[in-house]
Amino acid sequence: MITKEMLIGDVIRTYPQVAEVLLQFGMHCIGCMAARGESIADACVVHGLDADELVEALNVAIEE
Repeated sequence: MITKEMLIGDVIRTYPQVAEVLLQFGMHCIGCMAARGESIADACVVHGLDADELVEALNVAIEE
């Protein structure tokens, strides 16, 4: 299960299928150096996104 406290880089490494979801949300941080040390919650603040909504979509993607 993905949480908003998890680092984006760790999530992408563990669940590569979430990259598409991140792109759909406008988070083009897949290859970004900041993604290695930035949590989903922190990235959502920067991008003006709802972290809970993104985490829900990411968890749906890993269940499929």
